[in-house]
Amino acid sequence: MNDLNALPADFTWGVATAAYQIEGAVAEDGRSPSIWDTFSHTPGAVAGGDTGDVACDHYHRWPEDIGLMKQLGVDAYRFSIAWPRIVPGGDGPANRAGLDFYDRLVDGLLTAGITPYPTLYHWDLPQALQDRGGWPARETAEHFATYASVVAERLGDRVKDWATLNEPLCSAWIGHLEGKMAPGLTDLRAAVHASYHLHLGHGLAVQAIRAASPDARVGIVNNLSPIEAASEREEDRAAAVRADGHTNRWWLDPIHGRGYPQDMLELYGVELPEHAGDLATIAAPLDWLGLNYYFRQIVTADPTGSVPYAKQIYLPGARHTAMDWEVHAEGLEKLLLRLTGEYGAQRIHVTENGSAYPDVVRADGTVDDPERVRYLEEHLAACGRAARQGAPVAGYFAWSLLDNFEWAYGYDKRFGLVHVDYATQRRTIKGSGHRYADIIRSASRRARRAA
Repeated sequence: MNDLNALPADFTWGVATAAYQIEGAVAEDGRSPSIWDTFSHTPGAVAGGDTGDVACDHYHRWPEDIGLMKQLGVDAYRFSIAWPRIVPGGDGPANRAGLDFYDRLVDGLLTAGITPYPTLYHWDLPQALQDRGGWPARETAEHFATYASVVAERLGDRVKDWATLNEPLCSAWIGHLEGKMAPGLTDLRAAVHASYHLHLGHGLAVQAIRAASPDARVGIVNNLSPIEAASEREEDRAAAVRADGHTNRWWLDPIHGRGYPQDMLELYGVELPEHAGDLATIAAPLDWLGLNYYFRQIVTADPTGSVPYAKQIYLPGARHTAMDWEVHAEGLEKLLLRLTGEYGAQRIHVTENGSAYPDVVRADGTVDDPERVRYLEEHLAACGRAARQGAPVAGYFAWSLLDNFEWAYGYDKRFGLVHVDYATQRRTIKGSGHRYADIIRSASRRARRAA
């Protein structure tokens, strides 16, 4: 782990979660249904018929979960705020009880010496707004900014680090084009318009946060993948360019003031719902970039498939997680260097990185997960290598603190550093959690020696 020596002394060591995946309490204290409540209750939409109705019951057990973070030794917690708890109607009056919950959570974190990193949108759009058009409608972006203002005004005296959106690619492409996530649509035009209004909502929210809390540090979180052609054939190389546009450039170029990639506009063939001044709003200056990384994509041309007409293939003999995602830590290093060199990033947080494996609780009650330990070590080493080459890597947030509701996969896929027995809600720190704590302690000792 010598590569970790290249990380800065003030490196942020964190864990991450998302509201719908852990909170439960979906009908308590004024919370309204979200699109994920609706989607998860749709027969056949989620593996096992699972829902987030209870999840990890974090809404009631958050003090215990902060205690787990203290045991791990993390100094930051990335969580999301549930829009349906704050503004149940999507617009209109704020819900005091919802704000009070996050008020208590933030105070509890700060008391424990853990810096809060809230994300304002992690996919749980109020169903009331979906019924009025959802993200394909411009008004949703405007309502998002109002909601952002309400939260920043309440928490901005204590919270300084904000993310607007988590993985808008998933919201737009998987939710509106592939239909595998809420709201479950398969409509290219709706997907492109959703992507645009997600970006617009981001830009408007940046303005709203800074108006409410002028010293706020604001970023956005994208899930990215390095793309490689499966062969040197011209059609495979072209497929890789398309896949890169669909997965990476469409999400990076607009927020960096480059507008939308022309080749992708031509490929989608959908006119953007652009108004004068939108692109400048979307490109609001950011204090940091969030990178979620899980896998690379090796693609071959797929002319009879769907946009972007590129099919992912898998190399024989490669290691895979329980999600069937290839383990390729070098991809994280490449992305960090790309964000630095191509997009001029000044500060990058790896806001999610983790792996699912079929964990087993042993007879003595412990959970040994050596594959996840290896994954964690390899990807942290990749951060160190990137930092040594000049990437401004400022923090790492392991996904996830807890096993949780893994969206359309239900509760079958476990990503946590902490095992959750869903029947009893018993939490058990896994071997990977203990290893992460060891790494953090070693980094803290190095930082003290360097001071």
